[in-house]
Amino acid sequence: MTKFTVNDRPVQYRMDPETPLLWALRDASNLTGTKYGCGTGDCGACMVEVDGEAIRSCLVTIGEMEGRFVTTIEALSRDRSHPVQQAWAAENVPQCGFCQSGMIMAAAVLLKKNSNPSKAAIDEAITNICRCGTYPRIREAIQRAGRVARGEAVLSAAPPPGIDPDDAAKAVPALTPGK
Repeated sequence: MTKFTVNDRPVQYRMDPETPLLWALRDASNLTGTKYGCGTGDCGACMVEVDGEAIRSCLVTIGEMEGRFVTTIEALSRDRSHPVQQAWAAENVPQCGFCQSGMIMAAAVLLKKNSNPSKAAIDEAITNICRCGTYPRIREAIQRAGRVARGEAVLSAAPPPGIDPDDAAKAVPALTPGK
């Protein structure tokens, strides 16, 4: 049994330790914000934060996550108030939306490390693929979120979601709290 923390909750998965983290999150925990894009680590749609690093969840196994802390898009903020989420909405970044959760997670990790990244630093850190080509808006949203994080700007662009994550989690029997 593999034990680690997902979105600040201890979990133990009764799955093969070689199971990709992506599938444990999506199938066992019903955390479907983490997307399956390519399965080869190229696109970044499956990006999550693991111990402060942006990690492509299709490339790591749950066995490798033992004792670690995983954050998915569902836990970035409960009310969409995270500066990256607010800036994403304010800059009209999403088009098809498929890459968005991975992009937002990668951007959030970048801004934790560097709240004032240059466009070159953004390009180096955000290697996710956006098939709609919204890269200029993505760069601007990340820089805007950095200004918010530094206290230089204020945003209130995205409305809160219609369901509380605790209510959604009650319907997920496969997510077994650790003991």
